[in-house]
Amino acid sequence: MILEAKNITKSYGDLSILGGVNLKVREKEIVSIVGASGAGKTTLLQILGTLDDASSGELTIDSTNPFELNPKELSSFRNQKLGFIFQFHQLLPEFTAIENVMLPGLIRGDAKKQAKERAELLLKRIGLQDRLNHKPSELSGGEQQRAAVCRALFNQPKIIFGDEPSGNLDTRNSQELHELFFELREEFNQTFVIVTHNKELAAMADRTLTMKDGNFIL
Repeated sequence: MILEAKNITKSYGDLSILGGVNLKVREKEIVSIVGASGAGKTTLLQILGTLDDASSGELTIDSTNPFELNPKELSSFRNQKLGFIFQFHQLLPEFTAIENVMLPGLIRGDAKKQAKERAELLLKRIGLQDRLNHKPSELSGGEQQRAAVCRALFNQPKIIFGDEPSGNLDTRNSQELHELFFELREEFNQTFVIVTHNKELAAMADRTLTMKDGNFIL
């Protein structure tokens, strides 16, 4: 298993958000998590992605327990092992597409020339070869999100976490993005865990898990 979570809980005072979630994800698997708003989907995704702490439970990703890492180690682990795609692309507005995609490599310590070459390769792979030097405001919503996918892929992460990745896209761009995930799985052996309200994406996944009241239901 590339990811294993055991009895993950999250509470804020007396308010329980997650009630002992268990999850195993295999390498190259695409898992979708669905459920009504407030079911705990995003909270779980943030904990699995090490962006938030669990109140209790165990998490193993690629044989590492990120809860045991110090802040500097955790930051490095997140940068090198995990990728993220959010509903709103989170591209930095002052940087071009290629500069945004390069960032994970530069943070890791890659040489600028090497990082630029890989960013250009990824952007060309998804059809943005003519948009390399455009800033986010000059890109369409679909182009912005595809650039965000390239950024998530840059460090060849073990898992990419998606939080409503197509939630801000029209039907055509949503379909193209969903198909891209499956192409990337085949090309890069990529694993995805995706929170979504999109029924089409959920149906395409290898597994669809439904959350209600802070846990998965059968």
